[in-house]
Amino acid sequence: MFKKILKSYDYSLVVVYFLLCIFGLVMVYSASMVWAVQQLGTENDFFYNKQKINLILAFIFFIGASLFPYKAYISKKFIGGIVLVSIFGLGSLFVFGHISNNAQSWIKLGTRMIQPAEFVKLTVILYLSAVYAKKESYINKFNKGVVPPIVFLFVVCILVAVQPDFGTAGIIFVIGVTIIICSGMNMKNLMKLALLGLMIAVIASPFVLLMKDKIFSKERMSRIEVFLDPFQYEQGDGYQVVNSYIAIGSGGITGQGLGQSVQKLGYLPEPHTDFIMAVIAEELGVFGVAFVLLGLGFIVLKGIFIGMKCKDTFGSLLAIGISSMIAIQSIINLGGVSGFVPLTGVPLPFISYGGSSILLLSIAMGVLVNVAMFVKYEQKYKANKEEPIPEQKKSTHLYRVKY
Repeated sequence: MFKKILKSYDYSLVVVYFLLCIFGLVMVYSASMVWAVQQLGTENDFFYNKQKINLILAFIFFIGASLFPYKAYISKKFIGGIVLVSIFGLGSLFVFGHISNNAQSWIKLGTRMIQPAEFVKLTVILYLSAVYAKKESYINKFNKGVVPPIVFLFVVCILVAVQPDFGTAGIIFVIGVTIIICSGMNMKNLMKLALLGLMIAVIASPFVLLMKDKIFSKERMSRIEVFLDPFQYEQGDGYQVVNSYIAIGSGGITGQGLGQSVQKLGYLPEPHTDFIMAVIAEELGVFGVAFVLLGLGFIVLKGIFIGMKCKDTFGSLLAIGISSMIAIQSIINLGGVSGFVPLTGVPLPFISYGGSSILLLSIAMGVLVNVAMFVKYEQKYKANKEEPIPEQKKSTHLYRVKY
């Protein structure tokens, strides 16, 4: 049985995940070596060594999540537990939170910092997937099947937004909306939700006006101004974006060579985090950018395909939720680096420096690999008729593939 399970793993996902992580580690070293010396006065491999430890821990959690049966996550005790831990983690920021980049989003543990909002993304995916899988028989009953999960999503987004971290709150909201749309809810209830959201926005508008100085702060408005015309503010708030353009433009087809970036020599602030793709473009050119885009695109499309093939509603929504999270973060990061969207401080999945981000993504990838294993395992037994497959409750969500 164990050998059959191992043969059922989708190793293409595992290989692409590992390749992106190792490539990211190399680029973190290349992008941060000068920054570590100039800004921190440390050895040039400071961020590389920290990211290496992050990756070792992430790989351990990835292997654990990929071996642990995803169907166990749907239990009421597990879902209730992670929801309580997530709410407590977000709430504790108001007491123990560490302020960094004008947001009280971190909890400092010794020399390391943890960002609870990162892990809440996976909590939202697990919770909504489990709830809609269990509510499938009455998912279109508005008061009983629709409203309760929305309340949780709304509370989480508010707790993240008031840190303030509107970028992460927006990502969590879009992930939640994606799962809701794919849950099989009928169009009538989706329209009701849209109308309810509009009503809440109208009701909340007076409070928004009262807090406009905090919500529409000078820093946030400057990001919009930079987005509209970065070169007008190239010596100020547009400095990062303009230097990102220079890095991308100077890379050309083949790049300047690994380690040969000029913009990382103090021109591009913190090049190993949000703007690491600009360094990749400058050093490795179109080929380096294509490698990252193809890797991320493969994971996202493979995840959607797994969600479409999975006969279990919970597994299907998990796969779609995880894929959407990776896709949304990638689009926002790449859009910010290239000037297509305002900067939000979202790291590039698997590539950017950061412990909380790589740990969350690795756990999520482990869950996705486990779902893929179950799909392949069941398809194999169905085709070979080697042994009966336990019946799954038929799903009605939008991405269901009929067999």
